[in-house]
Amino acid sequence: MTDRTQKGGLQVASILIDLVADKIAPGTGVEPDSFWQAFEEVLNDLAPKNRVLLQKRDDLQAKIDAWHIERKGQDHDAAAYKQFLLDIGYLVPEGDDFEISTSKVDPEIATIAGAQLVVPTSNARFALNAANARWGSLYDALYGTDVIDEEGGKERSGGYNEVRGAAVIDYAAGVLDQACPLASGSHKDATGYAIVDGALMVATSGGETALADPAQFVGYQGSAEAPSLILLAHNGLHIEIQIDRDHPIGKDSPAGVKDVVMEAAITTIQDFEDSVAAVDAEDKAQIYENFLGLIKGDLEDTFDKGGSSMTRRMNPDRDYTTPDGGSLTLPGRSLLLVRNVGHLMTNPAIIDKDG
Repeated sequence: MTDRTQKGGLQVASILIDLVADKIAPGTGVEPDSFWQAFEEVLNDLAPKNRVLLQKRDDLQAKIDAWHIERKGQDHDAAAYKQFLLDIGYLVPEGDDFEISTSKVDPEIATIAGAQLVVPTSNARFALNAANARWGSLYDALYGTDVIDEEGGKERSGGYNEVRGAAVIDYAAGVLDQACPLASGSHKDATGYAIVDGALMVATSGGETALADPAQFVGYQGSAEAPSLILLAHNGLHIEIQIDRDHPIGKDSPAGVKDVVMEAAITTIQDFEDSVAAVDAEDKAQIYENFLGLIKGDLEDTFDKGGSSMTRRMNPDRDYTTPDGGSLTLPGRSLLLVRNVGHLMTNPAIIDKDG
């Protein structure tokens, strides 16, 4: 039996009572009792309306089922079916043309097209991986997958394979040529990167050159003469060229490039429903607490990997110097969205005044 606490007309699982009181409410200025009172008012207002809507949906579905059963074995009459859906109110007549606009919408939704992940919020490690997946190593992605074949000594097995590593470096330079090409030559020929008078200059085996579109250079880290990182932009997404000639990978690159890191999953659906089974108060509390940690930025998870203990935390934001000497900060984590449980679903975590 679920241990419950009476809050007004609600019977609330005690684990949720404790979660709100001990972890969610502190620092918000909202007292737990005030929260539960307001929550009950919302339930009393909207739950009956929701039940009416769900009954309407069931009624429509029953009529649609009956229509198809009555015509079993007959050819489908699309015109008659559309009229039937109009008659029962499932479809409504098309209205006049209209326009809508939005404001205060995050650029990750409004203007930037990028990848999106879906992750079960019940698993703290998965939730952290997804939040941190805004930035990903192109070198790692190429080395560990079949994008690059294993012929000619490029096998993935065993320790680090320098032959495969060279193929990764070459492939990544080709990606840079596609996204941020040079005015002449190729990133494959680069022997060094530097910032001169606010512009990115690239030394190549054929001489010095710049970007074909100089505006794609938007930031750097380190000194202008010997930057440790070059930040480029393409279609609203960012690419880091990370430079370290002493790095095990960078030493094999003529320009000292140790990695190419790309903005990847710019949004993440933290899933409370489809990819996770959360059916009781304990399940709900775990999900709410994990998401609270994502909101506050303090979620972490410790686990064993390869015989070693690792702790995963949320990545910090990324800071750069702009070409004109200013500063630029980019998000270190994806924009987190919630896929909440559908309003047709019920669970025994909270029982309202009607039971």
